[in-house]
Amino acid sequence: MRILIAYLSYSGNTEEVASYIGEFLNKEGVTVEWHRIGIDVLKDPAYYDLVFLGTFTWDRGSTPDEVKDFVLEVGYKPGNMVIFGTGDTQFGGDDLFCRAADKLARFYESSFPVLKVEQSPRGSQENKIEQWLEGVLDNAKSYA
Repeated sequence: MRILIAYLSYSGNTEEVASYIGEFLNKEGVTVEWHRIGIDVLKDPAYYDLVFLGTFTWDRGSTPDEVKDFVLEVGYKPGNMVIFGTGDTQFGGDDLFCRAADKLARFYESSFPVLKVEQSPRGSQENKIEQWLEGVLDNAKSYA
């Protein structure tokens, strides 16, 4: 299985979730490639079995401009997108929590549930990420 993890992170929270996802997948024997949005040259998502796309939510529920640029750079809606996001419920409550991730999942019509992490993945949220990943991998294998 070929997997790309693409993410944007300012505070380090989204990068931390991406790293956790990558470590988990490596332990499962999956080869992972990385794309730091706004920094690395993008490869065609069609080359990968799954593309994990991570973002934070910005400015009262907005998607960061760099992630919007990523969407434009891809230029089409791949069917292999798996979305994860970080957020902070103290800014906008549950209505705006990880809203950018929800928007991306709707845009890409992702068949995978969205992973939403409050700030960083430390503590009990690590179990949440693992359970989410197990579900994603089981779902992906059923399509293979």
